[in-house]
Amino acid sequence: MKVLVTGGLGYIGSHTVVELQLAGYDVVIIDNLSNSSTKVLEGITKITGVTPEFYELDLKHKNKVQDFFEQHQDIDGVVHFAASKAVGESIEKPLFYYENNVTTLIYVLQELQRLRQQNFIFSSSCTVYGEADKLPVNEKSAIKLAQSPYGNTKQIGEEILKDACKINPDLKTVALRYFNPIGAHDSSNIGELPIGIPQNLVPYITQTAIGLREQLSVYGDDYSTEDGTCIRDYIHVVDVAKAHVIALKRLIKKEQDSNFDAFNIGTGKGNSVLEVIASFERVSGQKLNYKITDRRKGDVAAAFADTSKANDELGWKAEYTLDDAMADAWKWEQKLRTK
Repeated sequence: MKVLVTGGLGYIGSHTVVELQLAGYDVVIIDNLSNSSTKVLEGITKITGVTPEFYELDLKHKNKVQDFFEQHQDIDGVVHFAASKAVGESIEKPLFYYENNVTTLIYVLQELQRLRQQNFIFSSSCTVYGEADKLPVNEKSAIKLAQSPYGNTKQIGEEILKDACKINPDLKTVALRYFNPIGAHDSSNIGELPIGIPQNLVPYITQTAIGLREQLSVYGDDYSTEDGTCIRDYIHVVDVAKAHVIALKRLIKKEQDSNFDAFNIGTGKGNSVLEVIASFERVSGQKLNYKITDRRKGDVAAAFADTSKANDELGWKAEYTLDDAMADAWKWEQKLRTK
């Protein structure tokens, strides 16, 4: 079976490509290389022994999306990662985020109707819940006002999918609302590779430890949490990748009752920024240079998942610990800088 992975050379996308190939799928990748590199293909090949089919394509170009699907009508499912993903950047560039995250989703869905099997996995996010009233959040928690344009694009994306499913009984979709993916493949052949200054915590930690960044900023220590820093549900990226494979198999086998479903993908446990730093120092033996600074716009105080629905209905559960993820992220950073 053939699967299209948009944004397949990105961080989560590349790890999902690996898991799909290990599960026996033929994979086709679309990526515009805006925050990735063709070198990731080499890493995927080293792990799986197979080089996936790759097309450099920007999904904002509708005519090119049309041409692609016209030539690839043998695809059995689509896993859609292609999107910009930084909360802070989205506040500074809201129109770019709406164009890049929303219009590209629409273009792909319009062309998906060409396929004999319209199976679609949407890369969603815990940001759809906004500032939750109660933790942990489950799939029935209120979808509150988004705290950033990025979060809003994920809310809008899910609404688009629901509406599309109402009028197209052949379209089967799943939104995976993952929390904070971190870490790297344990082979150190692929990992998080941000272009420029990292927007996420863990790569900034590892780049600071390796000497690429002078100091890590911790945005606020006055939140209503135990140590005053933000709490997130940090989950190993390989666990996240495996969830996509399981969800796709379920769609292809027609085991999902409804056209649209959503699942939280997390560990079910929250860790503060200071706890993540402590984990890194523990597994690496490095003392990290960091300072407390002002809060960052768009950040909620705490978010972590109730994963019981994914555990029960998908048969999926996170297997790696925070220390595992930090150790793999550090190994990846060290290998990256010694090449």
